[in-house]
Amino acid sequence: MCESTPNRARRGLASGRREETVVTDRGDRIVAVLQDAFADLMSADPAAFRHKFRKMAAEPFTFYRGSACLFYADMADEPDEWADERTGRVWIQGDLHAQNFGTYMDAEGRLVFDVNDFDEAYLGSFTWDVRRFAASLALLGWRKALPDHTIADLVRAYVSAYVRQVRAFAEHPGDELFGLRLDSTDGVLHRVLLRARLATRVGLLDQKTAVVDYERRFRRDREGIRELDDAERARAVTAFEAYLDTIPSGKRAASSLSYAVKDVVGRFGFGIGSAGLSAYNVLVEGRTQALENDVVLSMKQASVAAPSRIVADERIRRYFTHHGHRTAVSQRALQAHADPWLGHTTIDGVGYVVAELSPYESDLDWSDLTEPADMLPVLEYLGRATAKMHCVADSDSDQTLVDFQVEEAIAHVVGDREAEFTESMVEFALRYAQRTREDHRLFVEAFRDGRIKGVESTAR
Repeated sequence: MCESTPNRARRGLASGRREETVVTDRGDRIVAVLQDAFADLMSADPAAFRHKFRKMAAEPFTFYRGSACLFYADMADEPDEWADERTGRVWIQGDLHAQNFGTYMDAEGRLVFDVNDFDEAYLGSFTWDVRRFAASLALLGWRKALPDHTIADLVRAYVSAYVRQVRAFAEHPGDELFGLRLDSTDGVLHRVLLRARLATRVGLLDQKTAVVDYERRFRRDREGIRELDDAERARAVTAFEAYLDTIPSGKRAASSLSYAVKDVVGRFGFGIGSAGLSAYNVLVEGRTQALENDVVLSMKQASVAAPSRIVADERIRRYFTHHGHRTAVSQRALQAHADPWLGHTTIDGVGYVVAELSPYESDLDWSDLTEPADMLPVLEYLGRATAKMHCVADSDSDQTLVDFQVEEAIAHVVGDREAEFTESMVEFALRYAQRTREDHRLFVEAFRDGRIKGVESTAR
């Protein structure tokens, strides 16, 4: 891991450079880190980043969601006694916060509640995921006006569940068989899975497409959809055809009909984490020529993973051919039974990740979880899901970067100090949430004062 001092903002780590910009205070550091992380994307689409930053300005939790790069710049300075030569280089989700959990349909056709966003996935210390989630929980608790001692209890519940599940995997192998499903959940998570089960592919198709002259096409009247000219459409189709070679042979559909392209449109107007990224929706035939079997795929430009900015390990960097490849490989590693459509491609040398737009994705909604008693069982599940994610991405999976049993490594480093480990995560969560609330204020001031360059509006 790279060293730094509190008054310097690290620049250019993703490309291997070690340039530094001297900053005079925390506000300058925030500006420098954001500009370093997003300079190219801001230059390409300043309006998208004005929109992103105005959303981040709304409140501290939203700011935290959109500033993973700042979190990792801080992690480079944060002592980590729990990271050794093994636990400091495990596969991590990279942006684990309270709103990055939800449902999906796995490759076996089962509904699963799990982590559902892998744009920032990389290799690093297992504590980074645990800390990032714990701090997000502290911010969420503050937003719900919970006192610090209650927030501390909630963090303890999450971390304790995480450690218990890691130990269970170490003692009883079979982490790839574990899952939070309809038959293994109750309460809030079970209801989220039931709601997801009510969705249908036909419903998704009716929402995004229309049948014209007996053929299905994307609707052009939907917000965030743009028409492509012939040249751009040809580039997108060529990229899609190259993507087909990245689907593992065991996940390829038997019928060639499944991959016949019927329509392509451009897409824009993403959430906080994907501002400025190019994307396409691709409509393919599906397993038969029946219109209800058509499938909608997303082909989205992949971004630089925030943890990669502080992990100076060339072996890891060389493992990935581009960021689309990194995202797809990471998701396959962190999910035991990933989307069979998952793959990657490039357009003009830029990496893209390809996956199905599934109707069965339903996020956990925290708005109705207002009482600690309601939140505690949910956090038990989330701790277990985090442990499963870390532990399946090891020597038992298809990737080759992590060639040891993660559950054994984490169980060993925690040892008989589980209470100390848990309290260290609680202390970090409360401390970093307080820092984030102050960072949010400094960010708003900097944005209002025009100190974040590259997003200025031409309007007077």
